[in-house]
Amino acid sequence: MQMRKVILAMTVFVFIMSCKKDDGPNIESIPPRLLSEVVTEDAADIQAYLETHFYNYEDFANPPAEFDYSIVLDTIAGANADKTPLIGQVESFTVMVSSEDFGLDANETIAHTLYYLVAREGVGGEPTAADSTFIKYEGSLLNGNLFDATPTYTWQYLPFFLRGYSQALTKFKVGNTIVENPDGTTQITNSGLGVIFLPSGLAYFNGNTGGIPSYSPLIFKIDVGLYIPDTDYDGDGIPSIMEDLNEDGDVTNDNTDKEEENRLRSPEFPNHLDPDDDEDGILTKDEIVVDAQGNISFPDDDNDGIPNYLDKDS
Repeated sequence: MQMRKVILAMTVFVFIMSCKKDDGPNIESIPPRLLSEVVTEDAADIQAYLETHFYNYEDFANPPAEFDYSIVLDTIAGANADKTPLIGQVESFTVMVSSEDFGLDANETIAHTLYYLVAREGVGGEPTAADSTFIKYEGSLLNGNLFDATPTYTWQYLPFFLRGYSQALTKFKVGNTIVENPDGTTQITNSGLGVIFLPSGLAYFNGNTGGIPSYSPLIFKIDVGLYIPDTDYDGDGIPSIMEDLNEDGDVTNDNTDKEEENRLRSPEFPNHLDPDDDEDGILTKDEIVVDAQGNISFPDDDNDGIPNYLDKDS
C-alpha cells in the first residue's frame, strides 16, 4: 500500500511538471489607471449627480412634526422638478493625492475635489482628521446602491478610515447631549448632519471591496455626534494630529523611524501608532515635557534642531 502511494505521488508530480505554462487559462493583467485620468471622470460624474439631485432641505428649514432629521436624496424630476439642486448648496475643498498612496509607480500628485453639505450644523467643536468620533453613517454609490451603514453611533478613529472621509469630517460640528431612546438606541441632540461626496482617489480608487467597484465615487450621509478632542491614540503624550509632521492632514504617512524599523525587521508604525517615535528604546512620553496646563514642549538636548523624541542620538 505504501509503495502504491509513492508511485501515485510520483505520477502526479511528473504530470504537473510536464504541463506547459500556457496550459492554464490566459488571464490578462490590467494595470491600474492613472489618477489624472480617473479624477476627471469622477469630477464629471459627481458634478452631474449634484446638478440632478436634491435633498429634503425644506424639511430641515421647517421641521414637520416628528421629523427624524434623516437626510433623503432624490432625483429632480416630475413632482420634484422645481427643487433646488445640490450643486447650489454644497461646499468643496481640494486634497492633494499621490499615486504612492495606492502603491502605484506613476509618480503623480493630483488635486482631488470633495464636496460636502451641512444639513444641520452641530453646536459643539469640530474634530480633526486624527480624532476619535462618535458617529452614524450610511455609504452608497452614485447609483444609490448602499454598501455600508451603522444604525447606531459608533466610535471611529478617523485615520483608520478613508482619507476623504476623515478630511471632510473636519468641516462638521458635533452635538452636545446623549439621550437614550425607549427602544434602547442612542440619540445625540444637536449633532452635525450632512452628506459627503468623494472622488475615488479619496476613497478606494482601484480597490474592489464590499460591493464597491473599482474607481467608484462615494456618498456618505453622516451624523456626527461627539468626539475626543486631541485624541492621543498611541498614548505617547502627543495628540495624534500633532504627529502630522508634514502637515498634509494625513497622519498615516508620517513615520520618522521607518529606516530603523526596517533595519530591525520590525513592523512599520507611523508616529500616531508608535509609542517610541525614534526607536531608541525610550518611550516618546518620557522624552517630552507636559506642564500642569497640558502644554507640550519638546527638549532638544544636543541642540541639533531635532527634538529628543525624534532623535535616536539624543
